[in-house]
Amino acid sequence: MVRDGWKQTAPDVQIVLDTLDDSVCQSLLKELTSTKTVQELAETADVPRSTAYRKINQLEAASLVESFIEVRTDGHHTTRYRLAFEDVTFSLDANRELTVAITRPPDAPEDRLASLWNELRKET
Repeated sequence: MVRDGWKQTAPDVQIVLDTLDDSVCQSLLKELTSTKTVQELAETADVPRSTAYRKINQLEAASLVESFIEVRTDGHHTTRYRLAFEDVTFSLDANRELTVAITRPPDAPEDRLASLWNELRKET
């Protein structure tokens, strides 16, 4: 499932498979033990920042990572990233087609507030 505000959509199986097969994406996922910026991820995973941005976009498309805006009092807000899953399971459905199920972590109250803020920013 992909979070889009409070809506959920199913992720594309091939995108998830391709993303999990990518060694740089794997490195970035390992580094996301807490929320991080792309700059922090690039440094800890030892990849160029441009590569980190491309791979983070790929991870978001696969619904494995989500972004949120960290609002700062100095007005210099920043985008931070975190894992958007607890478990990823692949299985064959009744039609013998591969499906993917992604178990999401529960939202903390501050996460719900950040999601609401992001939705309000999109509408303006």
